[in-house]
Amino acid sequence: MRGGIATLVALVALASSISVASSHAATSSSVSGQVELRLKSVNAQQSATAALESAVVSRINLIRRGRGLRPLRWNRRLSAAAHFHSRDMASKGYFEHDSANGTAFWRRIERFYPSAGFNSWTVGENLLWASDTYGASFAVREWMNSPPHRQNLLSRDWREVGIGAITVSAAPGAYGGRAVTIVTADFGSRT
Repeated sequence: MRGGIATLVALVALASSISVASSHAATSSSVSGQVELRLKSVNAQQSATAALESAVVSRINLIRRGRGLRPLRWNRRLSAAAHFHSRDMASKGYFEHDSANGTAFWRRIERFYPSAGFNSWTVGENLLWASDTYGASFAVREWMNSPPHRQNLLSRDWREVGIGAITVSAAPGAYGGRAVTIVTADFGSRT
């Protein structure tokens, strides 16, 4: 009988450990599923903002060509500056050309798009934000309806452009906790 009790205790312990392992596996599987869904969501959001950025450059160049202006080349350094600024504004809740710490916009851009080694260096910037998401046509139309932004879009000075877009589900400060899309367009020329 003693051996029977020991076997029973061993079976109960084994069943408990299988139950715990199974429960742990179910929890682990659930967490994995949630992580996978979040990654898919992040990837989809990144794809959507990348598509928006590309479409904004295309739309700007369509308008420029229609007015006899040369198209702008996409520049990764200007894009890095634009991405940095859009993320900074979204995380700190401000909407200004100058950085939150008061750094002038051209100095911020210069960190990414250096002037050293060039005879001529000039930059400009357009910003836009709206609740939730929007397309390139909306962004460029809004800029075309604003004289200083329109001047940037149609300037003969620029040779290159970088776009940084970000969508945030609950942006602080100036955005009032709303879901917003922020787009920064940095323009430049170096010769």
